[in-house]
Amino acid sequence: MTRRNNSGEVPSSHARGLPLVALAILALVLVGCGGSDSEGATVSVYVAAPLCAGAKQELASHGATAGHFTVAVRCLAPSDDLATDGSNSRRATADSSAVATLEPPGPQVKFSRAILESAEVPLVTSTSASKGMKRILAAIEGAGDSGVRGTVAAALEPS
Repeated sequence: MTRRNNSGEVPSSHARGLPLVALAILALVLVGCGGSDSEGATVSVYVAAPLCAGAKQELASHGATAGHFTVAVRCLAPSDDLATDGSNSRRATADSSAVATLEPPGPQVKFSRAILESAEVPLVTSTSASKGMKRILAAIEGAGDSGVRGTVAAALEPS
């Protein structure tokens, strides 16, 4: 509960702590958005249900790694409505290890892309799980030790 003086102002002792709180929040956001990514760290690729089996198969043929990262395929719930599409996209944005999402083309892509772009999680669309995963894995392999999500997003940007 914030204490106020008779004028309704917050005493200066409370105001002095605000910059520290803001700095702590900023640090958490930066780490969650791909700060330092150490060797062997696990990164996640979120994959739409229809492409999940193929994506897992492609990842297995890569030895579940790309560059110095361990890669995990996270299968999303089957969807036939925008509510589920939104929930799936928000699941990827809430995961600080997420570096990409793979979906088949369709009307849901416009909706998903808007949610994913807000968290800088790239969306790859492909009818082929193998081709989509190969593209994502190549982008992960090119990522360095810092800001893997941003590096992957830049590599996956359409030319």
